[in-house]
Amino acid sequence: MNLSPALKKCYTDEQLSAREAQRLAEFIAWGPVVFQASRLMVKWGILDLLRDADEGLTRQEICTQTGLSDYAVKCLLEASLCIGTVLVDPETDRFTLSKTGWFLLNDPATRVNIDFNHDVNYEGWFHLEESLKNGKPEGLKHFGSWPTVYEGLSILPEQVQKSWFGFDHFYSDSSFPEALKIIFDEHHVRSLYDVGGNTGKWALQCVGYNPEVEVTILDLPQQIAMMQANIKGKPGAERISGYGINLLDEKAMFPKRGELDAIWMSQFLDCFSMPEIVGILRRAKAAMTPGTRIYIMETLWDRQRFEPAAFCLTMTSLYFTAIANGNSKMYNTEDMEACIREAGLEIEQIYDHLGHGHSILVVRGKR
Repeated sequence: MNLSPALKKCYTDEQLSAREAQRLAEFIAWGPVVFQASRLMVKWGILDLLRDADEGLTRQEICTQTGLSDYAVKCLLEASLCIGTVLVDPETDRFTLSKTGWFLLNDPATRVNIDFNHDVNYEGWFHLEESLKNGKPEGLKHFGSWPTVYEGLSILPEQVQKSWFGFDHFYSDSSFPEALKIIFDEHHVRSLYDVGGNTGKWALQCVGYNPEVEVTILDLPQQIAMMQANIKGKPGAERISGYGINLLDEKAMFPKRGELDAIWMSQFLDCFSMPEIVGILRRAKAAMTPGTRIYIMETLWDRQRFEPAAFCLTMTSLYFTAIANGNSKMYNTEDMEACIREAGLEIEQIYDHLGHGHSILVVRGKR
C-alpha cells in the first residue's frame, strides 16, 4: 500500500499511550451519543454563544439565552466537557469554547459532515452489519425500496436531499476552479461527456468557463430531468444536452460522436463496485476517438496530504455500504489503477491536491 507521507506516519506505528488508547476506545463505544450531543450543541446555538462570549458563560446564562431547561444545558455541558468541545473555569464555573469546539462550529467540512451523517446516514448505519454481509444498502430501506440511493434521490425528503447535495457539492465544488484550468487551458477540451452529471453543476461551470465547449450529461433519466430543470435559463445551457442511461446496464452503451475530447467522471466511480467500474470504463473506451482522454476526479484516500481527510474518506466508504449501494467505497490509487488496466486503459498523468483533496487521473487507451 502506497501511503502519502502524512498517512504513513499515522498508520504504520502506534501513536497513543495506553491511557490515551483506552480513552479512545471508550470514545468509540459512546460514539453515537458523542455525535448527537455535539450536534445539538451546534444546532441549539450553545457553541455560538460560547464563541462570542469573551469571558465565557455560566450555565444559568446559557439557559437564559437559549430558553433551554437547566437540566438540558447541564447534561449537554457536562457531556461536552468530557468530549472536549468546551472548557470550564473551576473558580467561576464559566464555560468557554475549546479548540475542538471551534472547529466543530466553524470548519465548513465538519458542518457539512454533521448534516450529512445526521440526515442521510444515522438511522441507516444501524444496518451496517447486514449491508456488509449482504452487499446491499440495507440501511436505505427507511427511505424507500430502491436498489440504490440514486434511483430515489429526486424524491428523498427535502432536508435529506439538502444534506446529500450539500455534502456532494462541497467536496466537488472546491476542486472545480483548478479542474477547469486543467481541462480547458492545459488540455484544450471542446467536447465533453459528463458521466453521472447529476444536477448539471459541473456542466454549467464548463460552459461558463469556455464559450465553445459542448457538454453531454450521461445519467439516469430521472436525474436528467432534474438537471434540465436546474440549468433552464442559465448562461450556456443551450450547449448542455442530456442522455438518459442506466450506467449499471452492461448493454447500455455510451453515445458515439465524430470527435470527442473528454469523458469526465467526477466523484462518480466511487459509486460503483470494482467490477462495475471496469464495465463502465470499457463502455467509455468504446466511445473514445483517438484523441479522447478520460478524466477521473476522485478523492483517493491514500493520496491525502492530511490525515483527517483520509479519516473522513474511509468513513464515507461505509455510507456507500449501508445507504448508497452496498458495494462501493472511496478507493485508493492501487484499486483504481487496477480497474483502469483491466478495462484496457492506462494512466497518462495524475494531478493531486485539488480543492479538498481531489486527484485527477488522466486516462488514455493502451498503446
